[in-house]
Amino acid sequence: MAKTILTVAVTGNLTTLAQHPGLPVTPEQIANACLESAKAGATVAHIHVRYPDGRPSMELEHYREVVDRIRQADSDLIINLTTGQGGRYVPGKEDPKIFGPGTNIVHPLRRVEHIVALKPDIATLDLNTMFSGTAVVINTPENITIMTNEIYGAGVKPELEVFDSGDIHIAHDLLAKGVLKGPPLFQIVMGVRFGFNASVETLTYAKSLLPKDAVWAAFALARNEYAALATAWWLGGHIRVGFEDNVYLKKGVLAPSNAALVEKAVRVLDDLGGELATAKEAREILGLTR
Repeated sequence: MAKTILTVAVTGNLTTLAQHPGLPVTPEQIANACLESAKAGATVAHIHVRYPDGRPSMELEHYREVVDRIRQADSDLIINLTTGQGGRYVPGKEDPKIFGPGTNIVHPLRRVEHIVALKPDIATLDLNTMFSGTAVVINTPENITIMTNEIYGAGVKPELEVFDSGDIHIAHDLLAKGVLKGPPLFQIVMGVRFGFNASVETLTYAKSLLPKDAVWAAFALARNEYAALATAWWLGGHIRVGFEDNVYLKKGVLAPSNAALVEKAVRVLDDLGGELATAKEAREILGLTR
């Protein structure tokens, strides 16, 4: 089988310090978690940023410090920055037309400001509109198009985050219109409530909907992380682990670090007979020119 790209998602925006006191939240901690994971075998780092108290952040300077630290370390790690922040809407209890606490929805250009400024290798592009947690995540085709144009304009490759079958149909539509360029890169997300559930049958179905030339990866949340890893590899996809998705090495045992989750992923992949792609090989697989 072809070599496998391993992504580490080191912090996300929903995992809390209460869930894991070692969650990286400062730019230095996030960058160090990425670099430690690279030494353990990860070739891509998917990055969200936080305020020092752990709250999710969209601040350009937080992203800039993380990216600068990784680049100054002379690492060949592929940098993947999220654009997911800024799409959540919580209807007000008295008047649902007026946003309530927890809403962070902003103009789509604000959501890609850091992509334009920092030009990472990859930028995630969420295609979902769904209920998630206590909020409605809203990604309209119009806003997706605006963000896509900015991502391509910065010379960055979009990674299409799909949470349900309709998201993949949106991708097909945007590819047909020329908004998205092929071959596309997909990340199939499983285990988010009201989206794709974490099962072999679901991942097989999701894969069947993808464009024939797609490069794809998949992951699942919490206890299903490593089962999904094995299934994704078996079906020919790439893999992802990290504190964004799961903080346990096994039931009841907190992982000491993101790198520990990566080390376990490497062991599982090796036991299955897989082979990790190097960063150079991953760039070739993903069609990255920088």
